[in-house]
This record gives sequence, C-alpha cells and structure tokens, in this order.
Amino acid sequence: MASITLNHLVKKYGDGFPAVNDISIDIADGEFIILVGPSGCGKSTLLRMIVGLEDITDGDLLIDGKRVNDKAPRDRNLAMVFQNYALYPHLTVYENIAFPLRLAKGKHSEDQVDKLVTEAAATLELTDHLQRKPANLSGGQRQRVAMGRAIVRQADAFLFDEPLSNLDAKLRGQMRSEISQMQRRLGVTSVYVTHDQTEAMTLGDRVAVLKKGELQQIASPRELYEQPVNLFVAGFIGSPSMNFLPATLEGTTLRTALGDISIPEDKARKAAGKRVVLVGVRPEFFEDAKLVEDSKRPHGSTFMATLTHTEWLGNEQYGYINFDPAPEMRELLNSLARDMDADELRPQVVVTLDAASRIRGGREAEIWLDTRKLHLFDAESGENLTRDAEAGAALTREAAEDRAEEIATAQQADRQGDSAFGNGSSGNGTSGAGNATVDAGAGRSGGATAAGGKHAAG
Repeated sequence: MASITLNHLVKKYGDGFPAVNDISIDIADGEFIILVGPSGCGKSTLLRMIVGLEDITDGDLLIDGKRVNDKAPRDRNLAMVFQNYALYPHLTVYENIAFPLRLAKGKHSEDQVDKLVTEAAATLELTDHLQRKPANLSGGQRQRVAMGRAIVRQADAFLFDEPLSNLDAKLRGQMRSEISQMQRRLGVTSVYVTHDQTEAMTLGDRVAVLKKGELQQIASPRELYEQPVNLFVAGFIGSPSMNFLPATLEGTTLRTALGDISIPEDKARKAAGKRVVLVGVRPEFFEDAKLVEDSKRPHGSTFMATLTHTEWLGNEQYGYINFDPAPEMRELLNSLARDMDADELRPQVVVTLDAASRIRGGREAEIWLDTRKLHLFDAESGENLTRDAEAGAALTREAAEDRAEEIATAQQADRQGDSAFGNGSSGNGTSGAGNATVDAGAGRSGGATAAGGKHAAG
C-alpha cells in the first residue's frame, strides 16, 4: 500500500491543449479517491498519467514520496482494472488471474501461484468458474476476473478506469458493493474514474470533480453535496441535480420568477452587493406546504406555483415547475449546461414531495422551501457566495475518520473469519493488500485498447 501525490500535474498534447492542467491531489495510504466529471474533462488521462500510460508534461508524481515520472508502468507497482477488462480470450479464468504472477518468472512457485489465485477466486466468488474461458462468462464475472488479476499482484494501489460502464444497472449496483467491500477489506489505496453519479457518491472517501482539465473541488461526497464550491460542482453532483433559479436580491428577499422568497439574514449578508444571483436549491428542500410540520415552518418560505406534472415513485414523488428567465439569465443557464456536457439547462424547477401529497399537475399549489439550506451563486464567476468552508471541511474530516474505522473493522472481521475456518490464511485480510499491481502484459498494450489508443482527455 502507498500514498500517491500529484504535484501540479500537466498534460499537453502536440497542439498545446492542456488535457490536464495543474492538478494537485494528496491521496492517503488506503484512501479511495474518485475522479469524476463530464466527457473530455481529463479524468481518464489523469489516471493514465498515474499508471504510466501517458507521459507527464509538467509537475511531479510521487508514490510513497518517491518521484516516478520517468518510471515505466511495470516499475510503478500499480494494478489497473480496465473498462474493457483486457482479458486474454484463449486463457482460462485461472490462467488469466495467474498471468501477472507467471510474468514475474521465477518469483512465485507453483504452489504460491495456486494459493494466491484460489484465494482471489474465493474472494470474488469465481471458484466454480476457474476452468472457463472469458467468452463463456457474464459481464459481471469478467469484471471479477479482471479484479482478481489485480488482487493477486502485490500492488501499492488499485486504479479503476470506468470498470462498470459495460454492465447493466442491476449488475453495476452489485459490483459497486463488491468493489467497496473489497477495497475496505484489503485497505489498499484506490483511484477510480467514473462519470456515474451513484458510483462517485457511494464509493469514494473523497471525490475529485474535474472540468476541462482543471480540478474544481476535492472533498467527501457529503461536502460536495452540501457545500459545493461553485455552480459547476453544485450542478454536476446530485441526482436529480440542483435547481438554479435566477433572482435579484433586495435586502433579505429574493425576487424570482416563482415569486418572492425570504431568506435568512446571514445568507443575504454574504451576497450583499450582488444585485443578480443564481439561487441553488436541491429538490428535497421543497415540500407540500400542507404537510410541513409547524416546528419547521418558520425556517422556510412559501410560494404559489402550478406544477406541469408529477411523478409518483412510491416512497416519494417529483413535481415539475416551469419558469421563464430573462434572456441574459437563459444564456447563463445554457452556458452552465454546456460545461456539464448537456445541451441545455431547462428553465424548470424539480421539487421532491411526500408520497402522501395530493398536489397534481395543472393545479396551483402552495410550496414550502427550506431557506436555511439554499445556496446563492455569483451569476458571473459561479462562486458559491454562501458556502460554509469550515462546515464542509468538518464533513470531510469525519469521512476520513470513518474510512480508518471501516478498514480496521473489515480487516479484523476477515482475520477472525480466517481463524474460524482454520485455514491459516490472512491473504484476504491485511496481507491481502500485499497480494493485491499494472499487468505488464495487460498494462501498456491492454490500456491502449481500453482507451482506444487516442489522445483524448477524459
């Protein structure tokens, strides 16, 4: 296991375009970092720079404090799981997993190879498939084989390049859980690239949000969600995404297309001097005013609106409200949409309603908004004017403490399980992290296949 440090990394191609531009991240030993952003943001390029499949134009990459910019992938001791699995079709599952061990000629005896492969297969529920060929496996099973090949190596870190994008929704959910549990059990440093919201929010200790090759914010999923640093992060993180409502601020009153909204004085003070702002509101900050408890009502503001339609999901429902922004505000919303890889940002507010609400489309209704939680953004710079940096940092510190506790608990349970079965193997526990680096064979050649061999950021 190892820490990974990115110091002002830059990647420029022949045309001078910075696919990765001055990114600095300190990844702690045992931490699970997610790189997320829209297509072309540089996340896959950054991952390939770490593993050595892309040259570093400027900056320093350190693994356990040692500079590795000029080291070949095989010398960086990293294990990579590719999007297309990079399995060898003519080899059995057993031999695919064993391949990196056999590549290190003379380093492992046949008994050691067998022990490491069977332990990895048991961990990933592949024991019954060891003699099958990849073509006869499901997508989820192939992904497990690719992960098994990484586990048997004595890696300093795992690198994942959108490993679940080829799977259906149900399998993605299952594999997310398995990857998360495996990472905690092994306690191995991991860097994971995805464009999927759910993967980013559920897997990572911290999530790095990238936009056009630049790091926007790196923090725990909860800090990103509750205390985004700017419009882009606020709009990209969360599903449904945050609503953005153009407004003018007069004292403690926001004049919006939905009506006047009173906000707390502390929020109004932070936006003082900004005549025009964008109000950021998560869908769950709204509620049917009829169902709001009396104790909560003073902490919010109500307005009348006509919903175009509602969607009932069983445990909750979504309501949709259209509004008509001024022309200059519409262009601002469209510019933000382009940044997030969308065609346009519809002038629409999505509200979450209790499943018991009787509000329906076409009817005017009274909606309550919790104004304590909304954010105000500078309409020009996109800066979050109401961000509480201290509260956000506290959320990320809590996530780091939780990570350490989860790793310790998972490894202790693993050791107890091994002891209970009397197999004397701690390979799936703390030393399993040692059994965990890039396939030299599936590294540079497999990586080129996985990324299409093209110079594209993201």
